[in-house]
Amino acid sequence: MATKKAPRRTAERILQSSLALFNRFGEPGVSTNAISADLGISPGNLYYHFPAKDDLINALFGQYEQALTPILQASDGVANVEDAWFFMHSVLEVNWHYRFIYRNLNELLSRNRQLEARVRETLDGLMQSLLRLLSSMQHNGALIAPSIGWGTTARSMVLLLVFWLSYEYALDPRNALEEENAQSAAMRNAVHVLGLLTPYAAPDQRAHLQRLIDAYAPDSIEPESAAA
Repeated sequence: MATKKAPRRTAERILQSSLALFNRFGEPGVSTNAISADLGISPGNLYYHFPAKDDLINALFGQYEQALTPILQASDGVANVEDAWFFMHSVLEVNWHYRFIYRNLNELLSRNRQLEARVRETLDGLMQSLLRLLSSMQHNGALIAPSIGWGTTARSMVLLLVFWLSYEYALDPRNALEEENAQSAAMRNAVHVLGLLTPYAAPDQRAHLQRLIDAYAPDSIEPESAAA
């Protein structure tokens, strides 16, 4: 039994170390040798479990998919702004945990055809989930549908949910994606995403949404390094 468990434990440790290093330094800046050194194992041991760096990335993306899928499946239960706030935070927590994916997305896609298809499926799944969320909120009287339908709003929400961290990184490359900034980054993102719903919110929901915006608007949450 011990010989069967050891490879699995080593593979898990490799994935954990890779994720931490990719998130901190960006995937292009982390070599397999750096991962081996971080773990104190030989490069050959790493290659035994993951013969190529893209194998590591694909395995981590699989973890991301597994974490995100049940959240997206619950979107048709979102009835109001408070539910939507919780939903957005749940999505953003997963995106933050695997933030290297969207930070380095163009480079990853340029060389990994398997990832190309999976990212497209993930973005489509996010789009469909948000369409269900908006329809559910409309059905529960929290939103009034725009005359052109929810498609444009849902796509704008996808863009903000996926690429907000790239914006944060551009503003503060040295500090934006550090672990201590997770909460404030998530709040800024959630405010922008839900802010798109303001024109369509029922009066009571608009008031609640405005309170969230006033509390967590980007202007009131400065990046931690701004004063430095």
